[in-house]
Amino acid sequence: MSEQTLTRADLADSIYEEVGLSRHESAELVESIIEEICSTLATGENVKVSGFGSFSVRQKGERIGRNPKTGEEIPIKPRKVLVFKASHVLKDAMNEE
Repeated sequence: MSEQTLTRADLADSIYEEVGLSRHESAELVESIIEEICSTLATGENVKVSGFGSFSVRQKGERIGRNPKTGEEIPIKPRKVLVFKASHVLKDAMNEE
């Protein structure tokens, strides 16, 4: 299996080829979708993409961590983390042979 990364440019090229928008319009569309997802998550709302999965923001509480080198205990501050849960459609597609 080759390790290849899908980039914004790849998404824009796919839109250009499939939909027929200009390359510039395709790139703007990809950027606006990504910006909308980011701004929605920043407000604490969930984002669900049907057939792909859902993104949500979860609050993690304060906890004690440990420096693996020294063994010293260090408090880890509370923070928000991004969580992605794949849809069953995506999971099924990944497991097809």
